[in-house]
Amino acid sequence: MIKTKLLSDYKTEILSGLTVSLALVPEAIAFAFVADLDPLVGLYAAFIIGLITSIFGGRPGMISGATGALAVVMAELFLEHPSAKDYLFIMVIIMGCFQILFGLLKLGKLVRLIPEPVMFGFVNGLAIVIFKAQFSSFKIKETGEFLPKEQLIIMGALIIIVMLIIQILPKLTRAVPPALAAIVVTTLIVIFFKLDTKTVGDVASVSGGFPIPHLPKIPNNMEMWGLITKTALVLASVGLIESLMTLTLIDERTKTRGKSNKESIAQGLANVITGLFGGMGGCAMIGQSMINIESGGRKRASGISASLFLLSFIIFGSSIIEQIPVASLVGVMFMVVIGTFEWETFNVLKKIPKSDALVILVVTIVTVLTDLAVAVFVGIIISALVFAWESAKKIGVKSFIREDGALEYDLHGAIFFASTTAFKRLFDFSVKEDEIYIDFKNARVFDHSAIESINWLTEEYKSIGKKLHLLHLSYDCVKLLKNAAGMIEVNVVEDPEYKVSDDELA
Repeated sequence: MIKTKLLSDYKTEILSGLTVSLALVPEAIAFAFVADLDPLVGLYAAFIIGLITSIFGGRPGMISGATGALAVVMAELFLEHPSAKDYLFIMVIIMGCFQILFGLLKLGKLVRLIPEPVMFGFVNGLAIVIFKAQFSSFKIKETGEFLPKEQLIIMGALIIIVMLIIQILPKLTRAVPPALAAIVVTTLIVIFFKLDTKTVGDVASVSGGFPIPHLPKIPNNMEMWGLITKTALVLASVGLIESLMTLTLIDERTKTRGKSNKESIAQGLANVITGLFGGMGGCAMIGQSMINIESGGRKRASGISASLFLLSFIIFGSSIIEQIPVASLVGVMFMVVIGTFEWETFNVLKKIPKSDALVILVVTIVTVLTDLAVAVFVGIIISALVFAWESAKKIGVKSFIREDGALEYDLHGAIFFASTTAFKRLFDFSVKEDEIYIDFKNARVFDHSAIESINWLTEEYKSIGKKLHLLHLSYDCVKLLKNAAGMIEVNVVEDPEYKVSDDELA
């Protein structure tokens, strides 16, 4: 029973890997073209990166390879500095080293700082980007014009057939991944009826040998070293953001948890080796990862088999793969778009705060217009500013006269750069009481701006002859005050319960 279940699982994983490998071919070729590189440079990257990350990565089931996000960065560099193309492979190696360092420093946890609205925007924006990318398949590569009307009609019909098979087949059987069945069926239709439609072979040849290791060309001047290193850092950042956000998305879809630091190291190792074997570098591919997950691929075997199938296509099966109609792969990607897009967004936008809705829309739009890394940074910055603004509005105070006749203010809320103006307005300097107590029991002091505000407060009361006492300072605040010694001078009352003041602070 256990043996049968194990064999069934491996069958699912391998068939899922075969489906993914077929979808990898046109994507890798297309991204190589975007960066103005030879198609094999993209195919080798897809094979090597996919294999290494599947073996050593922190997210089984996630597929990595050559991606559009990195190809665009490379294309911009090569357009402005054509000579930089000679140093592509050393740039990919440096990129990998940055990613390994990121993982070793255990910075993968930073992905947890990405708010949920940013994730929504990221997923929706990427779905739109994948959708837009498919329309290049309807055009003639050399001229950029649309294919003849008859070919467009055939492509449209084949795409519909693919989408129907993927939609209906799971209701009948799960023995074969629906995307794989759809590709096989449409390929047989094209061959049997000798239909005039665009095939993988029309895009580029996928024939090649086993990738051979070689030493990359090294820049011979510091200016080029600086340019290459800077671009490698950008590539590393973009690659890690896309990989770790894809990891998070798959975690949510599969109800499991990947290891972000382990994945970062594996991505870096993969890019270092890719650079040594003549690949263009890459990262996680959300489209192919979703195909794998939807086809039942959950373990390392699916990614490993996808890479090995891809290599076998390059070495042995190029003539077969080149007969696959591009329309079948476009249809698969259209279904990926439908499955990736968070359709729930339209309902969520009506229920969430306007600031969160704004973040979702901005990240979606920026992802489509620029790239993922910029969109994520913009989304995080907006979210942080909104959080700071909302937190700043929650500061308040209650005042009363103590038994000894002194005036006491009981603070609540966070005191930091965004709330210091509101903090200063809480106090009345025209009161008749000579002694003022400020109780920080329900407040927190977070940064240097807050310390400066406390300093300002003490100076103001001192200038009008009032004596100020500070109560219940938190440990963090005491630490900040100690760090600011010599810059400010405050009068802190010793609190016998919390023991937060001493002679050094008085």
